[in-house]
Amino acid sequence: MTRKLLFVTGTRADFGKLEPLASAAKTAGFEVSFFVTGMHMMARYGLTKLEVQRLDGIMAYEFLNQRPNDPQDMVLAKTVMGFSDFVTEMRPDLIITHGDRVEALACTLVAATNYIRSGHVEGGEVSGTIDEIFRHCNTKLASAHFVSSDAAARRVMALGEPQSAVHVIGSPELDFHSRASGVTIDEVRARYGIAFSDFGICVFHPVTSEQATMGTQARDLYAALEASGRNFVLIAPNNDPGSEEIFDVINALPKERFRLLPSMRFAHFSELMKNAACMVGNSSAGVREAPFLGIPSLDIGTRQHNRSDAPSIRFADAGDANTIATFLDDEWGKSHPRHEGFGSGSAAERFAAVLNDPEFWARGLQKEFQDLG
Repeated sequence: MTRKLLFVTGTRADFGKLEPLASAAKTAGFEVSFFVTGMHMMARYGLTKLEVQRLDGIMAYEFLNQRPNDPQDMVLAKTVMGFSDFVTEMRPDLIITHGDRVEALACTLVAATNYIRSGHVEGGEVSGTIDEIFRHCNTKLASAHFVSSDAAARRVMALGEPQSAVHVIGSPELDFHSRASGVTIDEVRARYGIAFSDFGICVFHPVTSEQATMGTQARDLYAALEASGRNFVLIAPNNDPGSEEIFDVINALPKERFRLLPSMRFAHFSELMKNAACMVGNSSAGVREAPFLGIPSLDIGTRQHNRSDAPSIRFADAGDANTIATFLDDEWGKSHPRHEGFGSGSAAERFAAVLNDPEFWARGLQKEFQDLG
């Protein structure tokens, strides 16, 4: 009997991490499908559900779980109800969720309460916002853990998870970045209307616990970038509370120097990063992919707090115009040695090897807290 794997994706970011794992599982002989929800379904963010639909031989099931400006508890409730109905009919053998989004929390909760085996990707990481709370909740709900580093594995075990259920595979998106993207930077610029060849990338997401100040933070950050006189490609913020205030600031920036994109195909984003002079903002790409590619990055604010200690990363508050200006002057266009703190680009291969081990499927679903030592 062919086992059925169901991957849950709610954003363009987690899809970039899950797609290499899904493709490797399909190649290994598993029946693979995606439950597609969240930002993927929203036109404002580029209808990235289309990216999932393009996967060859992999089914994509879509569920609209929110309207604009729905609070996170409402999104959680809608996703629990929709996903519960879906898995009751499908009965997958393994549900795979990623990270710290509310959709992942909803689906991991459904898996746990229905005694369906689940695997959580990139647990055990720290960030200092509500995302970290969601991530650790997923760890306690999931039955298996596919983590990015030894440090993350230790944190998962500190939460009481047995070592036998924790698998260090690295960050899956690095699999993409470790190989040729398949497109040229000229093709990327033509496809997305990027008029300049010398550019940085800025991705600045809302922090839900700082919603009241997101407008001020965005105004300070983008004012510093504008004052630098340099060009930037901007990727739209995600749809967490506070995003409207960030969009208001972005939409007032000069279009000739700031190119706003709702989303990008992953191969094109990879090529864009490989040719960027630097990365600025609070996306995980700045503390994970950028160091792997040797690109200097400036991490803004608290969203990725303590997530990485790569030497190519600098840190600043959004209102620290002097530090931002110094970073852009000193680091623009520099190249750093590749940092492999989150893996070497072989996560998919390691993931498939775990799934092919009979011991993985033999483990029971009744969890017992494992005290350290």
